[in-house]
Amino acid sequence: MGFAMIDRNKLWAVLAGSIGGALAIAATEMYSATAQFPLVAIPFATSIVLVMGSPQAEPAQPRALVGGHLVATAVGLLAVKLLGPGVWVAAVAVGLAMIAMHLTGTFHPPAGIDPLVVVINGMPLSFLLVPAAVGALLLAAFAFAWHNLVARGVKRGDASLAWPVRWW
Repeated sequence: MGFAMIDRNKLWAVLAGSIGGALAIAATEMYSATAQFPLVAIPFATSIVLVMGSPQAEPAQPRALVGGHLVATAVGLLAVKLLGPGVWVAAVAVGLAMIAMHLTGTFHPPAGIDPLVVVINGMPLSFLLVPAAVGALLLAAFAFAWHNLVARGVKRGDASLAWPVRWW
């Protein structure tokens, strides 16, 4: 499909998602500058791209977004607690987090980086709360507000533009 063939609503949705993604990244960067964790330790950039760019996708829904980050981070914390930091521990933790997310119905591919960040950096248990839980919840709140604002601006009452498709 060529650029000229994209309908206006689709183009608006893509542009709005991109603008929302840029704003969410900017907010994350500003937070990371004042927090104890640098941006590299806040694993939400790819989540932002997914949730803002493909809001209808199953991994972009709140259960996957929030649950995936919590489950994957918990697996990483458990791995580093039991086995210590290390490259192989990080690799095993990522694989186990993938299994855990599938088993819990919270598969969110961007959360796959969480156990790697946790294990390689030896993050404390508090990482599960901040930034993982708080960050995922804030991203969900931002996505809800942004997508529903955009949906009203594009076509009143068009449910296909609203986010989320389902909460749980």
